[in-house]
Amino acid sequence: MQAVELQSRNNPDVEDGEGGETAASVFSRCQLPFEDVVYKIPSKRPPLSTSTGTKNSMRTILDGVCGIVRPGEMLAMLGPSGSGKTTLLTALGGRLGGDLDGNITFNGQAFSSSMKRRIGFVTQDDVLYQHLTVAETLLYTALLRLPRSLSRVEKAGVADAVMAQLGLSICRDSIIGGPTLRGISGGERKRVSIGQEMLINPSLIFLDEPTSGLDSTTAQRIVTTLGELARGGRTVVMTIHQPSSGLFYKFHRVLLLSQGSPLYFGEASTAMTYFSRLGYAPSVPMNPADFLLDLANGISPDDSVDPQTVRQALVSAYADNIQQVLKQELQEMNKHVSEREHDKKPSQWTTTWWEQFTVLLQRGMKERKHEAFSVLKVAQVVATALLAGLLWWQSSGRIQDQIGLIFFITGFCGFYPLFDAIFTFPQEREILQKERSSGMYRLSSYFMARTVGDMPMEFVLPIFLITVDYWMGGMRPEASAFFLTLFPSLLGVMVSQGLGLALGALVMDLKTATTMGSVLMLTFMLSGGFFVQRVPWFVSWIKYISVVYYLYRVGLNAQFSPHDTYQCGAGATCAVADYPAIKAVGIGGEGACIGALLAMMVLYRLAAYIGLMRVGVARGSCKMR
Repeated sequence: MQAVELQSRNNPDVEDGEGGETAASVFSRCQLPFEDVVYKIPSKRPPLSTSTGTKNSMRTILDGVCGIVRPGEMLAMLGPSGSGKTTLLTALGGRLGGDLDGNITFNGQAFSSSMKRRIGFVTQDDVLYQHLTVAETLLYTALLRLPRSLSRVEKAGVADAVMAQLGLSICRDSIIGGPTLRGISGGERKRVSIGQEMLINPSLIFLDEPTSGLDSTTAQRIVTTLGELARGGRTVVMTIHQPSSGLFYKFHRVLLLSQGSPLYFGEASTAMTYFSRLGYAPSVPMNPADFLLDLANGISPDDSVDPQTVRQALVSAYADNIQQVLKQELQEMNKHVSEREHDKKPSQWTTTWWEQFTVLLQRGMKERKHEAFSVLKVAQVVATALLAGLLWWQSSGRIQDQIGLIFFITGFCGFYPLFDAIFTFPQEREILQKERSSGMYRLSSYFMARTVGDMPMEFVLPIFLITVDYWMGGMRPEASAFFLTLFPSLLGVMVSQGLGLALGALVMDLKTATTMGSVLMLTFMLSGGFFVQRVPWFVSWIKYISVVYYLYRVGLNAQFSPHDTYQCGAGATCAVADYPAIKAVGIGGEGACIGALLAMMVLYRLAAYIGLMRVGVARGSCKMR
């Protein structure tokens, strides 16, 4: 209770909720009018020919949709698949890219970045970290989204209050789970997603198919919970595909869409009466939602009528009976917009960059340690290290074998981190888009937390392999030689990881990025100087962009010096620098090699950051015309 009271004192634009609310229910009421919302996208059909040239064909997704939702109301948007209800929900939530025609306001104000603090948006898929517990998931969200004026203890109190409100206290210490990891139930996972949005005490909550994939009992509990939130003064808007009759009558208002056009907007209790007056009444008792969906598909009680004719008749009836009355109501509302609701130029971020970085670092390391040190991955590296150590057992004095061991270590440090890193951003794209769209943190704080958090976990297994194979392989016993092999190899791990991050961020397709990574790394290995010593001049430049070449050269310098000799015949010794495999690469210049590796590490990570910005995960937005 105390934590939430502190939160309200730091937000002067709030009002007390009424009825059915817990301590986490201090928020600013919001009414949502939307008028003549039109959204079009380019069609995949060939462009239309005109006298002045060609004109791209446009497909209408939303066609003049109007409506209003007041505080304390719960609006359900119904319609068959492809009707545009999810597009409309995304547009109302300010997350639809592209240009919109129409007028969407929040208490008379256009959507702005500060509006994100008062809006909760729950996507259809529950995008959560599977290894975190329910309590940890809500705590980290609270630390990122609640204002900096609250302490960590106070934010944890808000998270506890939300868990109690949504009935999650019983599973607070259970992990979220996923497709291959047993965790909480689907209904509990959905309530966790709702709880993440409830932490900010939203005035307005959007939910996309909150009952999708749930049994009827769990769906009833979810909608009942949302109804309690609405009764407390919040505005709730959701899409729902096929609710039961019990759920249907829990909604205050219903919007029925068909191919982007509205067929009905009004109270749920009067929907059947409205269509009966139009001559569309079910011949047998049935679920109102099923009947409305049949009408949206053009299926009337009289099956002899063409579906397109039914749809056109219902669109015309909407325009004659509902649209004009609704527009008059919207005009009256616009005249009485309270001046109190104007934004007061709030800060763009609720927390500092450093706070975002530390929370994301802590959360990321707790989540990814399970993957980084999985039994399968540890067993893979241990088995590889022991096998290589036995193959190169005490190879001291066998110069060709030692060169081969150096190149094996080099290749491992190139291949191993590359493919782990490729999966990073494609797998986290959905959760990154979700959290960034809510304005939780800066892209730079996420990227730095990911980079710093991955380093210690990416280093542990390579350090183990290098250490085991170095000493089992009988390489130079001096500490300086060992560390001159180890540290550049770890730098190579960071370079290869950066390349994997860049490929994953720039492509965002696992199959394509993996293929590209394989081709690049094989190219780097073939040009690294071990397999081919006389590379044709027109492709010899490849080695200068190869991480393997620089690592291999530094490794040779760690083991050999220009003055070393080896037995090249009976009673004869030759200079190591003249050995063909070494001469092709050269001894010396390790400083330049390390400098090149450092430059590649920075450039690859810069490319990864730019890739994240290019794919549009910075933050979703919509532009109204």
